[in-house]
Amino acid sequence: MARERPEKRDLMRARLAHQAARLMAEDGISDHGFAKRKAARQLGATDTRHMPSNEEIDAALTAYRTLYQPEQHSRILHARRREALDAMRQLAQFNPYLTGSALNGHAGQHSDINLMVFSDDSKAVLLFLLKHKINFADGEWRVRLGGQDVSVPSYTIETDSGVPVHIIVLPENARHSGSRHPATHADIAAVEALLATTPPDETQADFSQTDASSAK
Repeated sequence: MARERPEKRDLMRARLAHQAARLMAEDGISDHGFAKRKAARQLGATDTRHMPSNEEIDAALTAYRTLYQPEQHSRILHARRREALDAMRQLAQFNPYLTGSALNGHAGQHSDINLMVFSDDSKAVLLFLLKHKINFADGEWRVRLGGQDVSVPSYTIETDSGVPVHIIVLPENARHSGSRHPATHADIAAVEALLATTPPDETQADFSQTDASSAK
């Protein structure tokens, strides 16, 4: 039986990446794995060797939004970062970092906000939310710390426009161990710098238009 040519496999891999990216951009899918599986079903690609990486899908997603959703995406991304900054300032005592799609630029209309905060007191964030009467849902998040997979507390709150903000609580030594790459982790000052790149006259219009669309 003849082996499939590498260039053919590469073509299907690229098609899957772009189809998964389109699904994420248009259907609000945020899970890469789900987007891959749905794209594979739609294209009839049953061979898992074709599956693109998350990074390949993110690259295709950036290209898709640049081509088809440039103005809309710019407004939404700015709004997500602004809402993230508001939450980070509220949680400033826990040294928050922004991660995920709101930071890397892939956030869309249905994207959540992801924050990391730090405290050796496992109940400190819980007590803070209760004290300030902030509605939340609590849970656990699996992370790798010190070479081991462990469960850490997590909380989900919402912005004024209803966007979920997921907060995971890590011990203080996690903040001090190793460097946090600016492409994947941003503190308050870094997010402020990102927002400062948007002209002031566009900022209010972008935020207002996004709020209006979220309210529908």
